[in-house]
Amino acid sequence: MKVLVMDNVEEEGLQALRREPDIQVDIGSKMTEDELVEIIGDYDGMIVRSATKVTARVLEHATKMKVIGRAGVGVDNIDVAAATARGILVVNAPGGNTIAVAELTMAMMQSLARNIPQANASLRTGKWDKKAYKGVELRDKVLGIIGLGRIGSAVAKRAQGMEMQIVAYDPYITEEKAEMHGVELIPLEELYKTADFITVHLPLTKESKNMLGKEAFAMMKPGVRIVNCARGGVIDEAALYEAMTSGIVAGAALDVFEKEPNTETPLFELNNFIATPHLGASTQEAQLCVAVDVAEEVVAALRGDFVKNAVNIPSLGPKIMAVVKPFLSLAEKMGKFTAQLINGRVNKIEVTYSGDLANQEVAPITTALLKGFLDTVLQEMVNYVNAPLLTRNRGITVVQKQAETEGDYANLISVQMISDKDDISVEGTIFRGHDPRIVSINGYHVDAVPEGHILYVPHIDKPRIIGPVGNLIGAQNINISAMQVGRKVVGGKAVMLLSVDCLVPDETLAEIAKLDGVMGVKNVSI
Repeated sequence: MKVLVMDNVEEEGLQALRREPDIQVDIGSKMTEDELVEIIGDYDGMIVRSATKVTARVLEHATKMKVIGRAGVGVDNIDVAAATARGILVVNAPGGNTIAVAELTMAMMQSLARNIPQANASLRTGKWDKKAYKGVELRDKVLGIIGLGRIGSAVAKRAQGMEMQIVAYDPYITEEKAEMHGVELIPLEELYKTADFITVHLPLTKESKNMLGKEAFAMMKPGVRIVNCARGGVIDEAALYEAMTSGIVAGAALDVFEKEPNTETPLFELNNFIATPHLGASTQEAQLCVAVDVAEEVVAALRGDFVKNAVNIPSLGPKIMAVVKPFLSLAEKMGKFTAQLINGRVNKIEVTYSGDLANQEVAPITTALLKGFLDTVLQEMVNYVNAPLLTRNRGITVVQKQAETEGDYANLISVQMISDKDDISVEGTIFRGHDPRIVSINGYHVDAVPEGHILYVPHIDKPRIIGPVGNLIGAQNINISAMQVGRKVVGGKAVMLLSVDCLVPDETLAEIAKLDGVMGVKNVSI
């Protein structure tokens, strides 16, 4: 078997491949798409970093390819859908940069606390100014961690060694799991008010976009210091500038920006601002780790062994795949849909299959649902292999049931999510073998296509609800392409689903929420 390695992957990390007597490793230089197309048909496996683009055209010619490994986390340069369609496994190395990012976060905190970059720059100009750079100690300071996932937990562990008091906000991890890390979970507003240092470890989603903005900074303890080594865009950089110039924020350190590369920002004018050019994973050890991890994964895939970090769905038998394949996409969308409706920290997910599905192998469908749920809430890469493990690691109980009685549909997936604040149930089915639908929300019958942008509006069933909602959306020049209303009794509670061409602005959501009879409103994106 032959494996093509591109993009200067660490040679030492390739030993897992080189020690296999029947695997030939070829190191490729930079190639155009045409050049790659010429040779790719000879290879059974491939390893890339971020430079080489594995396009659908390249994959069309990869007739022997069994696995593509990404020495890193992101797979934006690989057409995963095209690879999946051709039965090619895509693997990555999501854990290799954990320590590197956690250590950079600690370095940023210490640099902020002791003004290290500023003092170094001043000394290099010939000044010996000890008084100008008096700092603070980390000991006994309150560290607020927003996002207690893989990296956030690693930061907590290191901060404990600095004798910091650690609190965290993460609506998708249980209190029991947080206690295992020695961390107290608190509401986000309380974290803002009490933390001396705040570090962010969140994915960039529509919920986390500009999460640390003007309102958040206004709630923070004066003199707070901010660190972001996660994703650009989670912090509103204009609002951060205002908070730093007003004195609310004593210092900030960013490794990531909303737009990269970024060499021009008003933040650079501030002496209490520290920045690095997205160095989170840029250590010798991290690059070696990801090379080792992905090489081992490629060997496992070529041998047909268990693969931990598959980005796309692992191989299933043809008979099982023929049955479950149409429901994988539906289940993943239901997971995304329900995750965006529920409030609070989810602690239980119950999935029930009825109709023909009750007698099938449905575990892959449950995994797809968990993947959809986790994709909306986690920073780390979620795939069909690690979704169950990530769910268990967050202290969430998953119950899978197969109903014995016939229902109203030939096939039905019912999911119930329970949190410390909420209880949501959603049902979905597939019509005519290819048409996915959401058919029930909390017992209210609907018939909604789970795709695009959907506005969810629970309300009282009475006149002058639908019209005003539509008017407010129309005033933003947003088109409504479909509408579903479900109710149980006349004059009781009801739910409205509006399919819209783009997300409804927060300001409009606030106006809708004020309408008489409206019980809430949420944007949902699938």
